[in-house]
Amino acid sequence: MHHIKAIRPSEDEDLAEGLLAIQRAAYRVEASLIGDDRIPALHEDVTDLRTAPLNWLGAYTSDRLTGAVAWTENADEVAIDRLIVHPAIHRRGFGRLLVQAVLDRAGERRTLVSTGQANLPARMLYRRLGFKDLVDAEVAPGLWVTHLVHLQQL
Repeated sequence: MHHIKAIRPSEDEDLAEGLLAIQRAAYRVEASLIGDDRIPALHEDVTDLRTAPLNWLGAYTSDRLTGAVAWTENADEVAIDRLIVHPAIHRRGFGRLLVQAVLDRAGERRTLVSTGQANLPARMLYRRLGFKDLVDAEVAPGLWVTHLVHLQQL
């Protein structure tokens, strides 16, 4: 059985350790896709993850954490900070469910997300969910990301 629920890695070190393991595995896949390992979340430690000022949702299969999404928000917009799914279950709909849950929480606010320009699976996922390319940016020498936006039309 699959379900999504709010999680608080800042309050649970075991949860944070498990989340960090999934995050590292997921971002190693992205690093391979984009040919660059300078993804900040790939180099976080458990303290960094626990102290990041983020809202989190976790995806579970039975009682096992299999992925998560984290974001920040204000009155005007929601910014997805990271989407992580364990590589063993990529392409099974968990990423879509997590992003959709954030979009549902966004209501009428615009939602922003960024991913490696060469990360075609992530870009396709976001586009299928209604995101539009905003701009490509070189965030470090030779490291390009695509910024995307989703405008709710309620």
